[in-house]
Amino acid sequence: MFKVEENRTIYIDNNGNILGEVDYPYISSNVVDVNHTFVDIKLRGKGIANLLLIHAFNYFRENNIKVKVSCSYAIKWLDNHREYVDLMIEKK
Repeated sequence: MFKVEENRTIYIDNNGNILGEVDYPYISSNVVDVNHTFVDIKLRGKGIANLLLIHAFNYFRENNIKVKVSCSYAIKWLDNHREYVDLMIEKK
């Protein structure tokens, strides 16, 4: 299950264990910095990080939040997800 919490989107199992997360602290009232993506080692390579970022960026769009990206994984991810470039404060 994917869930949005303050400053992050997480992927949790049925027992409430966090198996993946995308962290995005606010750097101003409507701008976040996507600065960290993590997926538990047993789930890597299964597309969880991709789904986490999709959920996070959809949340940003729905809430009129602009995005800075400093996470290396998220920077590469955006190269293949140009549909979110309008959310960026620094367009690539």
